[in-house]
Amino acid sequence: MIKQTLFFTSPVFLSLKYNQIIIQLEKDEEVVTRPIEDVGVVIVENQMVRFTIPLLNALADNNVAVVFCDVKCMPNSMLMPLESNAIQQEVQRFQIEASLPTKKRIWKEIIESKIRNQAALLDILGLDGNALKPFYANVLSGDSDNREGLAAKVYWQQMYGLQFKRDRDGEGVNSLLNYGYAILRAAVTRALLGSGLFPAFGLFHCNRYNAFPLADDVMEPYRPFVDYAVNQIVESNPNTCLDKYTKQTLVSVLTCDVKLNGQIRPLQIALSATTASLVRALKDNKEKIVYPTFV
Repeated sequence: MIKQTLFFTSPVFLSLKYNQIIIQLEKDEEVVTRPIEDVGVVIVENQMVRFTIPLLNALADNNVAVVFCDVKCMPNSMLMPLESNAIQQEVQRFQIEASLPTKKRIWKEIIESKIRNQAALLDILGLDGNALKPFYANVLSGDSDNREGLAAKVYWQQMYGLQFKRDRDGEGVNSLLNYGYAILRAAVTRALLGSGLFPAFGLFHCNRYNAFPLADDVMEPYRPFVDYAVNQIVESNPNTCLDKYTKQTLVSVLTCDVKLNGQIRPLQIALSATTASLVRALKDNKEKIVYPTFV
């Protein structure tokens, strides 16, 4: 089932009644309701949005990713449930006890999938996807020779020219990419928790200041789907900024169609398939990670 994404850009009061989210703009206005079980992501952009504690607890109980934005309207933090899967203790033990060779093998698969999707996107855009073939065809265990970084240089230069540089704090195209990745990261974290995995136990990303390194690991092959949405926004208007319209477009990436095991599925459904396959891979060293491709 496709989950809804609720996006709040105006001051509202959010409460809980009969397992429904009650959305109220003003006390005298008619309220809007949404069943909690139908919601997957809540994005809170306006700083004057108010919640009741019972609603926050209900959202956590239903593994809803609640993303809070800062004063610059950029995703800054999220609500994370402490219990989200009946066997999460067993699954997290697989994470802790996974051997280094297993982690390196999984990371190799992740990087191969990421570069393949980058190549596919370049082809879709009429660019040279074959330029990335030497990179995804020669990924070593653990990507020890950094094929990911080498491929990224070629990829971004084809997309936006030789002068383009990825910047996590940049403006223009970078601000669109950063916003889209932040929303994707929250959705990946939700899927990880739903599969019983703990986002703080990463495979490759290990920055001590990073609370969700596993989400950063798993989301890598999904980034090109955000890249495609950003490219379409920029193509329609090169001077586009991060506004309400572009944010809604980027959020809609979560429901875009992808190809998974030969079938067309919404991206958020693919996320759950990917995280479930990661659990199996951590438990059984022969299992491969399931990742989607472009339709």
